[in-house]
Formats: sequence, structure tokens, C-alpha cells
Amino acid sequence: MSNLDKDFVKLTSENLILQDIVNLVKDDGAGAISTFNGTTRNIFKGKTVIQLEYESYTPMAEKVLFNLIYEARTKWKLTKVAIYHRTGIVPVGETSVIIAVSSVHRQESLHAVEWLIDQLKEKAPIWKKEVYNDGSVWKENAESRRKV
Repeated sequence: MSNLDKDFVKLTSENLILQDIVNLVKDDGAGAISTFNGTTRNIFKGKTVIQLEYESYTPMAEKVLFNLIYEARTKWKLTKVAIYHRTGIVPVGETSVIIAVSSVHRQESLHAVEWLIDQLKEKAPIWKKEVYNDGSVWKENAESRRKV
């Protein structure tokens, strides 16, 4: 259920470059491009974070992400949408997820970006392990525990 020339989803172990993903959603009819750029921070609840490690069930994750884009399009008038997520090791300071949305007016893309990252964390089969200087732990997103 994707618009092949308007919806972009990718899970990759390669570095994510914000401008490359913004370029995917550029459109002369869009007056706004909103983005979310999630990066690995160096501390969590007082513990020093060394890196994050992401695993995914890629075929299902891609399907879920395309379905989220489809659902977002039923809520807002969106021009183009891209969701890119890293897999494997993501060191501190590097980007793990980028969502870029273009729309005619800013409100649609701003709302869609926020909704998409929340839904991704709740529904996509992508798992995160936080690696600290004194051990590691697989993390569950608070969003996935939320009852609707």
C-alpha cells in the first residue's frame, strides 16, 4: 500500500545522512519539510552509554512502516514521506532513525512526524540494546506498553 514515488522506507546498517533523506521528500508543491533525527546519546539514567545495537525483523518492519505511512496519509495531506532506520551498532552521536515528511503547509508535516515516530516505537519490530560501560540491556519502548 505504498506510493512508490512518494513513500520511502529503508532499514540499513549504513550511516544515515539527513540531507539525503530530506532530498527524497523534496517537492516543488510542498512548502514544508519536517524531520525527526534520532541520535544515540551518551547517558541514560546516570549510566554512560557506549552504543546502541538495533535488530529488526526487516520484512515485517518494512511492511509496518509502509502501513504507518499509509495511515498517516489518511490523517494529514502529505506530499512525500521517508522513514529510514539503522540496524546494527549505532555509536554515540550517530543517527539511528530519520523521518522526513513534506506537505503543502507546515502543520501537516509537523503532526505527521511526531505521530510517525511514536507509532514506529510502538509497532515496528525493531529492538534496541543499550550498551553501557558496565554492561548492556535490551530496552522496550514505553510506547509499546501503552494501552490504546
